[in-house]
Amino acid sequence: MTSKVLSLRIDGELFNRLSAHAAKRQMSVQDYVVRTLIRDDFDERFKASVEETERFYRLG
Repeated sequence: MTSKVLSLRIDGELFNRLSAHAAKRQMSVQDYVVRTLIRDDFDERFKASVEETERFYRLG
């Protein structure tokens, strides 16, 4: 998979909070943000999968 660049401008206070969270985990801010986005994406896909399974069994 090729990587892409995403540039965004965020408030200094938010960056400091992200940096503190990343430091607690001995991660870079970039790695922390990417990991958080991946986890959120997984949560959404998992939730959709559970809902689809529930609909399937209600119909059957």
